[in-house]
Amino acid sequence: QVQLVESGGGLVQPGGSLRLSCAASGFTFSLFAMNWYRQAPGKERELVAGIISTDDSTNYADSVKGRFTISRDNAKNTVSLQMNSLKPEDTAVYYCNARRDRFPRATYWGQGTQVTVSS
Repeated sequence: QVQLVESGGGLVQPGGSLRLSCAASGFTFSLFAMNWYRQAPGKERELVAGIISTDDSTNYADSVKGRFTISRDNAKNTVSLQMNSLKPEDTAVYYCNARRDRFPRATYWGQGTQVTVSS
């Protein structure tokens, strides 16, 4: 059974930091690109950060570059998102995503974790 379980969300003041973690099970983690998406109320889900499986290359949305860092641990089947200098506009539900584009293709989602940035 595939599972992606996020943790680490919560309420933080502007300028603060949070670290999100996603624990994966039920699939071969090292073969999947891992991503963090977010969805704010009334907005579409957007890609925040991604890290590929082959060489750990990363990509970030322009809005979070220089503030967020994605990392993965293939030995522990985990992916993390370190979020610094948080802004109110970072408030959203954050989702962990696993994606494999080569055959056999597959995409998995976590249940999401709420991040609220407010004073």
